[in-house]
Amino acid sequence: MDLSGQNILVTGGAGGIGIGICRRLHLMGANIAVHYFRSEAKAKELASDISGISVYADLTKKTEVKAMFGKLESEWGVIDSCVANAGRYPKESLPVWEIDEARWVQTLNANLKSSLFTSQEFLARAVDRGRGSLVLISSTAGIYGEQGHADYAAAKGAITSGLLKTMKNDIAGSGVRVNAVAPGWTLTESRIEEGIDQTIAENAKRTMSIKKLATPNDVAAAVAFLLSEDSSGHISGQVIEVSGGMEGRVIPPLED
Repeated sequence: MDLSGQNILVTGGAGGIGIGICRRLHLMGANIAVHYFRSEAKAKELASDISGISVYADLTKKTEVKAMFGKLESEWGVIDSCVANAGRYPKESLPVWEIDEARWVQTLNANLKSSLFTSQEFLARAVDRGRGSLVLISSTAGIYGEQGHADYAAAKGAITSGLLKTMKNDIAGSGVRVNAVAPGWTLTESRIEEGIDQTIAENAKRTMSIKKLATPNDVAAAVAFLLSEDSSGHISGQVIEVSGGMEGRVIPPLED
């Protein structure tokens, strides 16, 4: 899979999975724009390491997303492909009836709205050119649910069902492709630093045929496959799970 010379934007590129994606695509010859919102120092350090560039935007604001794409095109060149990776996972686990409106809106904005605005700007330009590949980063939470995180699961589920399937049809005949990757539990740097909950990890692996948690590089490999025209040029509207063969979730009962 050769991506030599391609300009690829990775949103949330300074996060755990984002870093893995950026480094993998760089090794395949791509030029990388590392988007960030809060992680400026990490984004700039990563961009320097991979000879890329860093770019700021609040992806929940359409004007800022539009400005980011305009800046990249004028200063960097055509954006050949895009990985809509940015998102937010609420740390606190709450049953659905305890999730307040503020958290619900914030989570949907950070995941679903940011993916929508990024997709709109990229696809409008790609369809006009007649080429390009968009990869959305979702989650197995959107497929199997996520106890204590109904807001996150709803946002990710919308990405891989209604949004992905409709965008695939909206770009029909244009030469552009859109797909998604849905990671399961992934050992990112932040999760390692915060400490892995062994009970949750063991429950996650119980329905997996490959008895280990994923790494960011596992996710990045699937993204690279979907961006490669040679490898996946006849694939669009599909979701690849990177979850070790997960078949569902083990659901513990409510605590007294």
